[in-house]
Amino acid sequence: MRLDIITIFPEMFREVFDFGIVRRARERNLVDVRVHDLRDFTTDKHRSTDDAPYGGGPGMVMKVEPLVAAVEAIATDDARIVLLSPRGAPLLQDKVQELSTVEQLVLVAGRYEGVDERFVLATGAEELSIGDYVLSGGEIPAMVVVDALVRLLPGAISDPKSAEQDSFSHGMLDYPHYTRPDEFRGLSVPEVLLSGNHAAIRRWRDQKALTDTEARRPELLIKN
Repeated sequence: MRLDIITIFPEMFREVFDFGIVRRARERNLVDVRVHDLRDFTTDKHRSTDDAPYGGGPGMVMKVEPLVAAVEAIATDDARIVLLSPRGAPLLQDKVQELSTVEQLVLVAGRYEGVDERFVLATGAEELSIGDYVLSGGEIPAMVVVDALVRLLPGAISDPKSAEQDSFSHGMLDYPHYTRPDEFRGLSVPEVLLSGNHAAIRRWRDQKALTDTEARRPELLIKN
């Protein structure tokens, strides 16, 4: 899989993908992550990527020309284009699973007050948001998308069942996890997990996933 990131702050990504699962996936040639400086696609001497909004108002708006030029230079015919934006649809696990199957994904990190709407219209970009809050730009959301996608690539995780059991993968939160020691400050590991009875453990985990989802995220059960 090839992941391209378009940003005005490429230095923010300098070491982010040099750790953990993403690093291992890159070393195994499972994913090719490339970061592009949007300023390289400008045409004026100041390398401008933003301008004042038509109609007035605070802040600046990212210009359409360099964004389209960057996408046209980077994206193949089959690439998916994603603009990270607070206006986008929520990034949910089923969308992550869908995007993890594409050959090339181009992530565009928005900034300032927003992006000229003509960029979306000209490129067919899909807008995605990582939550109902506003960040300074789309760089951190782009990092989130890359991490979420890469862990689903075959071979990225040593035990693929780990990703299959993640929260949201089956419409519920994950069950609680425990490890050694058996007891800590009067808090004990549930006896069933120490029993060696795999059928009972599976039933306990399924029940805890259900009850925890009901208590913490009931809308997930309503959705499903």
